[in-house]
Amino acid sequence: MFAFLLAALLAAPAFAAEPLYDLAGQIVPGGRAAITLFGAVSPFEAATLSDPGGRFHFHNLRAGAYIVAVYQPKRGEARQSAEVGPGTADSHRRVTLVLHFKETDFEFTDSVRRQHAVSTSQLAIPPKAFHEYAEAQKDLGKHDVDSAEKHLLESVKLAPQFASAWNNLGTIAYQTARLPRAEQCFREALAQDPTAFEPLVNLGGVLLNLNKLDEALVDNQRAVLARPNEPLANSQLGMTYFGAGEFDLAVKYLEIARHLDPAHFSHPQLTLAEIHLRRGDNAAAAAVLEDFLAHHPDYPTAARIRETIEKLRQ
Repeated sequence: MFAFLLAALLAAPAFAAEPLYDLAGQIVPGGRAAITLFGAVSPFEAATLSDPGGRFHFHNLRAGAYIVAVYQPKRGEARQSAEVGPGTADSHRRVTLVLHFKETDFEFTDSVRRQHAVSTSQLAIPPKAFHEYAEAQKDLGKHDVDSAEKHLLESVKLAPQFASAWNNLGTIAYQTARLPRAEQCFREALAQDPTAFEPLVNLGGVLLNLNKLDEALVDNQRAVLARPNEPLANSQLGMTYFGAGEFDLAVKYLEIARHLDPAHFSHPQLTLAEIHLRRGDNAAAAAVLEDFLAHHPDYPTAARIRETIEKLRQ
């Protein structure tokens, strides 16, 4: 009955060409903030500012999974996943997102360092390299991935120590299924800035996908120690333990990730369901699959998952 489950459920979301959507968000409690919207599984980036009430908008978005990053100078940065598509939008193709962040959701030290601190190596980065980096971000907002990658390559050519540019190159490679290239770029970013979190957690994900479990375990453990409340780090650590057959530890970290961000694009519920099935706990598997569909109604195999839930409930 369940031979198809893992392959079917772990299929990457692939939304067909559809009408565009708007995302209307609000931070609670309100306040001005810098908002950045990242594509979770495909290259995209856009930025805006919230009004004094914490409201913000992004227009003409493709259906898919996104990450909303909120930065406030006195609090730091917090992130949450957002699913955009017909299952989450109203009749006007608008997705409404209310972000109830707690103080513990904000990561302060590293985000403030990125915003305000300038290292010696950063001071040596020429303005032209920063210009190329900025042009790449504009291209990502227009879904022009080839042009963005060219600008980033020029940026690191001008400034090989530009860790953020290397990380962006790695992210684009990761999202376009060039995993060896992604690994190379993330390693280079860490070599240039060993304290950077983003290339560390990104490298942990690449190594997991490349089935380099021993290395993935080290990097994902480091990422969780650096940011215990980061959903991606916890999810990847749980998946690494799953790959190693350590199911108890896998469940621990996957449940933490699910609690922190139930709509997270890494889909911790799917790995949890597989673990419950292998343990013969059909009720638990059905419960986490229902939770998954509640947050990802447009998932390509949603109908098949519903059929599976019905069989599990029998």
